[in-house]
Amino acid sequence: MKRIMNLAGILFLLAVISAAASAAGCRDLAAADSAKGGLADGRYAVDVVLSGGSGKAGVESPTLLIVENGMYLAEIRWSSPNYDYMVVDGVTYDNLSTDGGNSAFRIPVLAFDEEMPVIADTLAMGAPHEIAYTLHFYSDSVGSESTLPREGARRVLIMAAVIIIAGGILNYFANKKRRNDYLGAKR
Repeated sequence: MKRIMNLAGILFLLAVISAAASAAGCRDLAAADSAKGGLADGRYAVDVVLSGGSGKAGVESPTLLIVENGMYLAEIRWSSPNYDYMVVDGVTYDNLSTDGGNSAFRIPVLAFDEEMPVIADTLAMGAPHEIAYTLHFYSDSVGSESTLPREGARRVLIMAAVIIIAGGILNYFANKKRRNDYLGAKR
């Protein structure tokens, strides 16, 4: 019975460690906000709104914001796999998606809290067409990378794996104790 109680304590400890890791992400963000001259190098989430075009296309929001040496890069993931390049401030950026999934681009963020013009080339209309869009990045929405949908899903999977493994260990010891009780003390 003591082993079962110890395992319950271990499960509780794992939950506390997970919560501490989440809190650390928030502390990292607070440190980044206080950094002089903008965000500290790291990975964040930021809300982005797409406008222009036919209104049928969209981008994932929040999106990944990467800060490297004071440069802001956003990973724009479209709602379609049909975009082959984007043009931002005269520079062409190729599609990063190689698995046939929705088109993704790592582009510079030239401005926060105002419209940023971009061009995206789509193959969806039979022939390539460049379409003018604007992206609006909201500075007040910058937060921990863990708020991204794919990060949340990954954390859920990790916690599920921990619970399944811990449950298996707990089940092993409970069955062992039950077997010992049934058969009598080990000889």
